Amino acid sequence: MPYTISQLAKEFKVTTRTIRYYEELHLLQPERSESGRRLYSRSDVTRLKLIFRGKRFGFTLEEIKEMIHLFDQDRSGRKQLERTVEYGT
Repeated sequence: MPYTISQLAKEFKVTTRTIRYYEELHLLQPERSESGRRLYSRSDVTRLKLIFRGKRFGFTLEEIKEMIHLFDQDRSGRKQLERTVEYGT
């Protein structure tokens, strides 16, 4: 079931502008309905959780973006983990 931007904003207690900003940074890639409405997937929800978790641990959005893209390239998570450790030290 796709999520709307309003549903995600409410669930994560952020503004819709915040979610659109993450989309501008290519951290989220929602589908579009025929009318142009953003439709977010479970994958986008997972990415938002990772973004907010990364921010809580003090990572920058650029670092978070890199770690997310590393996971997309290597689903084992090994590259992502190695980079996370590098950033965390």
